[in-house]
Amino acid sequence: MSRLTIYNDANAEKIAEYTSYEDIARILADAGLRFERWQASQPLAAQATPEEVLAAYDAPIKKLMQERGYITVDVVSLHPEAANLEAIRMKFLDEHTHAEDEVRFFVDGSGMFYIHQDGKVLMLLCEKEDLISVPAGTRHWFDMGPKPFFKAIRLFNNPEGWVAKFTGDKIADRFPKYEN
Repeated sequence: MSRLTIYNDANAEKIAEYTSYEDIARILADAGLRFERWQASQPLAAQATPEEVLAAYDAPIKKLMQERGYITVDVVSLHPEAANLEAIRMKFLDEHTHAEDEVRFFVDGSGMFYIHQDGKVLMLLCEKEDLISVPAGTRHWFDMGPKPFFKAIRLFNNPEGWVAKFTGDKIADRFPKYEN
C-alpha cells in the first residue's frame, strides 16, 4: 500500500501520514506533483521483457508523452541479487534536482521518494501501479533500500536520461531510510 508521510524539514518531526490513494493524490497535487495509478492492458509475467511492459502500458504512456512532451521512455529493473547494489543505492540518496521532470511508474516492486519543499519533506512509498512525477527543479532524493526490487517505466524530455544536479545539502541523512 502506498504511503505518504510528511515531516518538518528542520527537525524531522512527523507531521502526518496518509495511506488512501485519494488523500495522497490530493496532497501531492497541492504540492505540484502528479500521482496516479495505472492498470496494465494485459497480464504481465514477472519476467516480462521491457517491450512487453511498454506494450501493456502503451495507452497511458502515449497520453502522458503527448501531454507533457516526453521524448524517450524505457524500463529499468533492479533485484536483490544484482551487483553493486550499495553503489547504485548511494547514487540516489543525496538531495538533487533535475532540469526536467522525474517520472517513474512502478510496474512491480517499490521505492521511496522524498520531496523537499516549503519547510517539509514528503516521504512517499511508491508501489506497484503507482506513477509519480516530480517537477523539474524540485529538490528530492530516492531510496530503493538495501535489497531493492522494482521494475519501473521512466519517461524523459532529455535523451541523455537521468541527469542530476546535487544540492550539497545533507538533509537526507536526517530522515528514515526505506528499510525503516
